[in-house]
Amino acid sequence: MSDAVASERNATLPGVSLSRWTMSYFAAGLMSFALAQGLMVAGYGYPHAPVEAPETLALVHLIALGWLSLLLCGALFQFVPVLVAKPLHDNAMPLPTLVCLLIGLLALLLGFLQLGGQISLSLPFFPVAATLLVLGFTLVLWNLGRTLWAARPLPLPARFVVTGLFGIAGTVFLGAIFALVLGGATSHPHLIELTARGVPIHAIAGLGGWLTLTAMGVSYRLLAMFMLAPELDRLSSRLAFHLGSGALAVAFVGGVVAICFEWRLDFPLLTAALLGLGALALYGKDMLFLYRARKRRTLELNSRMAAFALLSLVLAAALVVVTIARGDLSTHAPAIVYLVAFGWLSGLGLAKLYKIVAFLTWLECYGPVLGKMPTPRVQDLVVEPRAVKWFGLYFLAVWAGTAALLFDYPGVFRAATALSLIATVAIAMQLFRTRRLRDVEHATAVAAGARRPRLLWSLSRQA
Repeated sequence: MSDAVASERNATLPGVSLSRWTMSYFAAGLMSFALAQGLMVAGYGYPHAPVEAPETLALVHLIALGWLSLLLCGALFQFVPVLVAKPLHDNAMPLPTLVCLLIGLLALLLGFLQLGGQISLSLPFFPVAATLLVLGFTLVLWNLGRTLWAARPLPLPARFVVTGLFGIAGTVFLGAIFALVLGGATSHPHLIELTARGVPIHAIAGLGGWLTLTAMGVSYRLLAMFMLAPELDRLSSRLAFHLGSGALAVAFVGGVVAICFEWRLDFPLLTAALLGLGALALYGKDMLFLYRARKRRTLELNSRMAAFALLSLVLAAALVVVTIARGDLSTHAPAIVYLVAFGWLSGLGLAKLYKIVAFLTWLECYGPVLGKMPTPRVQDLVVEPRAVKWFGLYFLAVWAGTAALLFDYPGVFRAATALSLIATVAIAMQLFRTRRLRDVEHATAVAAGARRPRLLWSLSRQA
């Protein structure tokens, strides 16, 4: 059996159904990502406005919620069942969840525009945003939580996801308080103090806990699955999990306690940073092991590009160490956050999307007739030589943008972001072609008995 066929058959787990609305999450996320980059090219937000400006905050949340969180939610609804070999608790719930998240995000963005004086409407955007986003992420936690609870004891990648879910719970909790304070719905002194000093904790819980730890857990499983590598549950993997979970707990619990008692935040945040760096070092060691231990000798494009995302994470960790040693972490924090968000998380997301969209499309279209008639491989749905140049452009643009932020060249940053936007749109077009079977030979594109996939939703079925 060839590596490609073995990978496709091994990845098709009995009892796991396609998530009906995952493609809608991906599409909404990509549109948010392109919009955010377009605004950055136009000079909207940092570095042309202060970090704390409403314009910058709107841009940050468009990326963190509109792109990365929607991407991750869509992926989790599909792959948490793969992690635990159990069906999703409720396959209909992701649609109302998506509606709540999108309307909540829109209300939040309008709230920031209102705060910056860019719109004059006197509607309570922040309280509405807080309500809808809390509701949306509560549905995410309930659906995924029930799925994970039914699968105990959990494998190691799923435990990373559980910690990530605690991260989003903490992020949303603080974000709702911030929104209520900014919207004038509460004037409680402790909540005002938490809003004034709690932004670093909010960012760490979201960027580090929710997005990074969850991405680590999913990548442990997906990279092993797509490269035909052994699944890891060794000492370094378990230590990475415990250190990462400890970093989130220290940053969130320690940070909130410090604010409540009017203590300095330096100790809990520095301790969390050291724990987090340790977790990332062990995770990097595990990823290197996976690449070396793989049975698929010729790497597919998604795995090669995931290596560049991991390199971005290594560079970001190195920048954290260097800037802490030099005492100028706060000065260069925006550049590091940009590298983490665009190089590591977005780069990994785009790389995995390239494979996930092809795999889910293949599973939906050809899975029902596999073994009954000739079918194309997953790799036959894509044209890697055409896509690789756009991924290369994307990572080069992000690294150039990071350097521009570090050395304070805002014009160069806008030019680099324009290139990353071009690359993102081009990659999205490759995903569109894959979903529409544009690159499959006409004779086998939709064979007898096979299903032609819809663009934004999938036909749920038992694999």
